Amino acid sequence: MKVYTTEEKELIMELGLKFAGNPNILLGVKAFGLKATVQVVDVQVFASPRITLKPLVPVFPCFANIHVSLMEKPHVDFGVKLIGADLMSIPGAYRVVQELIKDQVANMYLWPKRLEVQIMDPAKAMQKPVGILNVNVLKAMKLRKMDIIGQSDPYVKLKLSDDKLHSKKTTVKFKTLNPEWNEEFTFVVKEPETQVLKLNVYDWDQVGSHEKMGMNTIPLKDLTPEVPKVVTLDLLKTLSPNDPQNEKSRGQLVVELNYNPFDDMEMANHLEDANEVQKAPEGTPDGGGMLVIIVHEAQDLEGKYHTNPSARIHFRGEERKTQTLKKSRDPRWEEEFHFVLDEPPTQDRIHVEVVSTSKRIRHPKETLGYVDINLSDVIHNKRINERFHLIDSKNGRIQIEMQWRTAS
Repeated sequence: MKVYTTEEKELIMELGLKFAGNPNILLGVKAFGLKATVQVVDVQVFASPRITLKPLVPVFPCFANIHVSLMEKPHVDFGVKLIGADLMSIPGAYRVVQELIKDQVANMYLWPKRLEVQIMDPAKAMQKPVGILNVNVLKAMKLRKMDIIGQSDPYVKLKLSDDKLHSKKTTVKFKTLNPEWNEEFTFVVKEPETQVLKLNVYDWDQVGSHEKMGMNTIPLKDLTPEVPKVVTLDLLKTLSPNDPQNEKSRGQLVVELNYNPFDDMEMANHLEDANEVQKAPEGTPDGGGMLVIIVHEAQDLEGKYHTNPSARIHFRGEERKTQTLKKSRDPRWEEEFHFVLDEPPTQDRIHVEVVSTSKRIRHPKETLGYVDINLSDVIHNKRINERFHLIDSKNGRIQIEMQWRTAS
């Protein structure tokens, strides 16, 4: 690999790639009114691509576009078989087919021609924060009963549109249709004229997925800067204005919002405050706190019999688990779990296991890997967000964020 340094916001790499294998590739061929199935065998490809990542931007994945060009014609070698015969043994066929492939590929991607793939909008990626939105989720009223027996267990999920960070959540209020939270959240604003605050109310369920109770949005352009505003929202089934299900009453959600724009001199201080770990809610024991575990996602999971993963958290005799995602080697859960503790768990650790389940009789459950995480660093740093390699997994990884929230 060669890497070039330029004065532009880009990264240029030139690679020497060689591939050889015997894949099972079957092609349907039609020529002169005849149809046939041919097999491609003994494939070899030698190529020298130039890969340019640009422009480089300050947000993940750190580049907006990928440009790929070939610095020379690729070398392609393969065999083609039909009913046990080697078609490349026909005099002149091998050279004609190989040169045809080289010319076709070169016409598309030989330098200075290129393949361009956009990863994100460069204009949005380069946007700088212009303010801070403070949201206080106060309460909800007259929510619909979701459980057949007893009351619901509501919580609120908040997210700012065009924000790459995961959603923020209130605590769960058990067995009530009129919950009171009074919990504050902070968001970094980049486009106050177009961004909206999305609010979803869910009914927490220990088993299975959490059922959505209602939703609504608040456009930031409706807020007057530096003027707090209390908004009472009617919860809707969907955001479609013509959905007849929105005519049914689903209760109301009350939030207080305050948008504070800032200048360049204030930006660093505001961003530092916005990234601080939230305080624990009222009722947290003195001297203790709330351990928050956010299971973001996993990559390269692979089961022997099936891959329907869920993540299971074991801590102090309790087990919490995410929903099961079927047929996914790269599941994205984005689920949050809370543990209220009387004292900091500096000597404890959590055990996170990724499990695949199926309705198969012979192999209903399979472990895809696990990791044990000491909590001392979480208590010391208040927050960690890391990607861990799963033990007993060939390539599996899992991203877990942990926070230690206290009242002070």
